[in-house]
Amino acid sequence: MSRKLYVGNLPWSATSSDLEEMFSPHGAVRSAEVTVDRETGRSRGFGFVEMETDDGLQAAIATLNGHELNGRPMTVNEARERTPRPGGSGSGGGRAGGSGRGYGGGS
Repeated sequence: MSRKLYVGNLPWSATSSDLEEMFSPHGAVRSAEVTVDRETGRSRGFGFVEMETDDGLQAAIATLNGHELNGRPMTVNEARERTPRPGGSGSGGGRAGGSGRGYGGGS
């Protein structure tokens, strides 16, 4: 079973290909992706790498955590499950303000 790594403090210029190239000497890489902002398309400074084996995962952490890439020490550790954000029941949201039309009132 493959396991995922979190890779943080990446330079803005880092690409998914850069991540794959950096991690592949430590074992087979299943996927490597730099996270980008949906609106701007620019890197958010972190990404995720999925390794094929635990040995590869551990070797990558041992070697690359703290390793400098373009003068920035990377953070490399095992990714944690995403925790639900507080305050949301998943029911969507109404908008503040607006004309109030369509909410049971009539004119």
